[in-house]
Amino acid sequence: MTSSILYLLPVQDYLQLPDPSFFIVRSYYQSFSMGETKLAKPATIKTRFLVISNTHGLESLPDSVLGSHANVAIHCGDLTTESKIEEYKVSIRLLQKVDAHLNLVIAGNHDFTMNTPVFQRKVAESRSHLDPRLVKKVYGSHGDVRMLFGEETGITFLDEGTHQFQLQNGAPLSVYASPYTPSLGDWGFQYHPDHGHNYSIHDVDVVMTHGPPRGVLDHTQSGERAGCSYLFQAIARSRPRLHCFGHIHEGWGGKLITWRRNTSSNPSHLTDIDNENSILIDKLSNVTEKETLQCSTTSHCSGDENPLQWGFQTLFINASIEGMEDFPAQTPWLVDLELRSVL
Repeated sequence: MTSSILYLLPVQDYLQLPDPSFFIVRSYYQSFSMGETKLAKPATIKTRFLVISNTHGLESLPDSVLGSHANVAIHCGDLTTESKIEEYKVSIRLLQKVDAHLNLVIAGNHDFTMNTPVFQRKVAESRSHLDPRLVKKVYGSHGDVRMLFGEETGITFLDEGTHQFQLQNGAPLSVYASPYTPSLGDWGFQYHPDHGHNYSIHDVDVVMTHGPPRGVLDHTQSGERAGCSYLFQAIARSRPRLHCFGHIHEGWGGKLITWRRNTSSNPSHLTDIDNENSILIDKLSNVTEKETLQCSTTSHCSGDENPLQWGFQTLFINASIEGMEDFPAQTPWLVDLELRSVL
């Protein structure tokens, strides 16, 4: 007979934090056998993620990536440059080369044919100066692109929302996905920066969005921050294990962020990040031309130098592959994290 109980564990013992008065609640399981009571901490399963974004019709990935096995492959959008049917087909062939049990994809702003209202508006606007038959040949009709991502491809296209998966390594995986980014432009899946967007993120392991949160790996070439403050607020409140994205090519990199103990009423990167205890794993200015041909790796499991403390830390990855003039191809990411096992 097994029943769930609550167990109070001092954070000082769990995270080596200085204040023993702060407690966290963890779920433990109590087994009753011939009068004996045993407590066992739920096990975790090491899980590898391959994270890429902004491939824009790229036809190949480095051999070091294609030769590496991942439990989950994640593409954070901008599969294409102009949202043409042929670009999607190239991207599907690229993703099928990846050795992963689960292959997850979202759209980006360049993938506007996935956004029905935007696509219909663009088609209507083109009728005055383009042959409709040519438009259909190049871009397809409504729904054609979605049909390309059939079950037979081995690729799962995610709409906005929360999704649940059971991995082959035995771990359950919860993912929140969203293709939306703030902009004043006329691309797909965009919203006015002043109006914001409702990112309904709750208790999930991974968040995959096309754009970054404001204040994290979101600097543009001009030095301005281009991330979304509404997205940051949702991430700060939910504190997933991993948040991966792209969109801002110059923001490529990885950062293990430690959250402040109490989330503010209006979370901001200026108030809710414990910068002193956060770790910059890599950024674009540290990458050499030789390294762009390989793959960036980081591991935050038990026994590693910086194991991720779930609920207190989030690993952020900007995995934009298409680079700038100096480095036209930026490295994908291989990330090792621990997920909860099925009990």
